[in-house]
Amino acid sequence: MFRTIREDIENARAHDPAARSSAGIFFLYSGLHAIWWHRLSHWLWHHHAKGLARTLSQFSRFLTGVEIHPGATIGRRFFIDHGMGVVIGETTEIGDDVMIYHGVTLGGTSLEAEKRHPTIGDHVLIGAGAKVLGPVVIGAHSSIGANAVVVRSAPEHSLLVGIPAKPRPRRSEPAEPAPADTADEGDELQDPALYL
Repeated sequence: MFRTIREDIENARAHDPAARSSAGIFFLYSGLHAIWWHRLSHWLWHHHAKGLARTLSQFSRFLTGVEIHPGATIGRRFFIDHGMGVVIGETTEIGDDVMIYHGVTLGGTSLEAEKRHPTIGDHVLIGAGAKVLGPVVIGAHSSIGANAVVVRSAPEHSLLVGIPAKPRPRRSEPAEPAPADTADEGDELQDPALYL
């Protein structure tokens, strides 16, 4: 457990240039606190204490502003930067080394007792305010731009922006110019960082 906490703190320091000290990260980073509370509630969820798990997850939400259902599966080195307003649904699956910003929703689109939330691959970055809805699969090493609404699965190395989100070429790929009558303002921007 302590090794995992130390790994989380080192990961936060690697992702946040404002991080000043390990103690500051440990005591002040609500995104990490939400993940730590989630690990306990997730364990309870799978050990026949679902009511207690839900109570703990709601207590964590009250403290951190981050709502993670105890049924959600989250990999290692998951980092929530700025935390507030993040919602992660029950059947969400998140891989290793994923980073998300504030206001992100990993939500469901069905009322059935089935897989109804996203599956996020390893090394995915999700920008502020983005919504990933339904049982979509986002491939590893993908980036989702700020305020994007993703309702379709995407392969590895995707850059998804817009409402609804559509793939954009990455810097290493040549951009294909849009026809003049359909070009959106800002289509000339090809730097992924500008979409996050």
